[in-house]
Order: sequence, then C-alpha cells, then structure tokens
Amino acid sequence: MNKIRRSFVVASVALGALCSPCVQAQDAYPSKPIRMILGFSAGGISDVLGRTLAARISNSIGQQIVVENKPGAGGTVAADMVAKSAPDGYTIWLQDMTAHAINATMYRKLPYDSLKDFAPITLVAFTPLVLVVHPDQPVKNVQELVGFLKANSAKSNYASAGSGTANQIAAELLKRAANVPDVVHVPYKGSTPSAQAVLANEVNFSFLSMPPAVSNIAAGKMRGLAITSAKRVAAVGDVPTMIESGFPGFELVVYSGILAPAGTPKPIIDKLHAEFAKAVASEDVKAAFAKIGAEPITNSPGELRAMMESDISRLAPVVKASGATID
Repeated sequence: MNKIRRSFVVASVALGALCSPCVQAQDAYPSKPIRMILGFSAGGISDVLGRTLAARISNSIGQQIVVENKPGAGGTVAADMVAKSAPDGYTIWLQDMTAHAINATMYRKLPYDSLKDFAPITLVAFTPLVLVVHPDQPVKNVQELVGFLKANSAKSNYASAGSGTANQIAAELLKRAANVPDVVHVPYKGSTPSAQAVLANEVNFSFLSMPPAVSNIAAGKMRGLAITSAKRVAAVGDVPTMIESGFPGFELVVYSGILAPAGTPKPIIDKLHAEFAKAVASEDVKAAFAKIGAEPITNSPGELRAMMESDISRLAPVVKASGATID
C-alpha cells in the first residue's frame, strides 16, 4: 500500500473513532431525565397538561420527564430560563403559546427573542377560558356583571394568572367592551392562586383556565358565566359562550405547545415530536384532556413556528386594544 493510500486509511479510521461517540450519544437520547419547565403554578392548565403528558412519555422513552413549575411574569421567567438552557434536548418547555405571543407585544423589553431563541416541537392542546364569579356576587350572567361593573367600576377588581396572560387580555377586552376602565387588575402567579382569590370572594370576577374552573363550578363554589371559545364545552355543562352572551367576535382560546432552546439538534426535535404526537393521540390522554375541557391537537415543528409568527402579529392589535402594557 503506497504512502498516500495508507495515510487516507489511517485518517478515515481516526475520523470514524472520533465521530462514533457522537453518533452513539445521539442514538442513545434520552440517556438521562428530561426537565419539562412550566411557566405557571401547579393546578392550572399548563400543569395538568404537562403532568399528564410527562407520565405517558416517561413510560414510553424509559426516562423520567421531571416537571418543574417556574411561575412569574406571565411565563416570561420560564421562557428566559429555557432560552438560556443548553440545546441538548434535556430542557423543554410546555408553554401557553397564546401568552407567549401576547408577551412579545405587551412587554416593552424581554430578555429573549420570542421566535429566534426557541425551537418549536408541537402543539398539544387548546382550551377556552371561563368567566367566573363567587356565588355571593350579585350577578347571574355576563350582562348582569357588566351592569354591576358600570355601577361599581371604581370599587371593582379582577384576578388573572399573571400579567401578560390570556386571562388578563380577556378581562381587559371585557372592560373595553363594557366601557368600565377603572376596574383594577390583580395579577397572581398562575390559575390556582387566582382561583383562590375568587373562592375567597376577594375579587369580583376572573377569566380562569379550565382545570380550577371545572372542579369549582361543579362543586357550586364558583358560578360560570361564559366561556371564551366559539362553541360550548361539555366539561362546564350549560355555561354559554361570550358570543352567546352578547359579545360578537369575543373568542380567545389558549394554545399549549412544546418548545426547546434554539439550536437543539433536529434528530432530537424529531424524537420529541414523535413522542408527544403519540401521547396526545393516545386514548388515556384524550380522556384526561376531555375532563378539563382541553382539545388535543398536534402539528409539525415548521407549522408551530409559522403559527408563532402569525399569532404574534395577530394578537399585537388585540394587546394594544386592551391598553395593557408592561415595562
């Protein structure tokens, strides 16, 4: 064998030895637990969806998906954490995609880029919000609530799951439609603490996510006035829509999706996409989602990216119309 050929063979063997661990590592993914970051507190829609999916997928991949609640600032605390995490597939984010799109406009300055710093994986569900009041509040429907707020706007308030959330936007849109600008916004770190404020009759109303609304309406601890989807949802019985309640075009649903840090390798994104799609399509997950009024939905990483871009543009005028901004 001449020197040139011998050198080529030696170089090829050496290159193969160097690349082999890389291939093996990629093929072995995941080889350790995966962190699923949630932008809101326990008990809300993100928490219920995340824990349902984490349990299903952990069994499928042979590694635990560890759910971590990192509430604060409408999901931006979690967003910043994920954006700055290593793009190795071991940190993923189940986020309220609607809040993510809203935050891009509502916050004048964010420590991350809402599009460039994330790698989309898939949507997993969408759910409406539920306008609720304490049973002791003197209102039985949305029109009565509007009348009450007009008569008592300076003394009225509402709870949300945090600044920049769909809950806040829904309430601000109702304020504008009802022409009651003095109603005070009281932000909490998630749906559970905002639901507690309603249960304690500390606020006049709230647009809650489905899990706390469903259980408390069923128990008679809250009165459901309307939901924000175009159609009624079986999980909350005969609660009408905002459209039926005299607010044409009032439709706002929460899309939940999975993101990873930008730069996460495509084979890992593809693996995660396949696992989440399989889980969302399973009968047990569908049944769990139905109990909280969540509709299962998946799409491709490319479709989710296009949706993210579209929603930021689509919701920007809604945010501006609400008058809500955060420095």
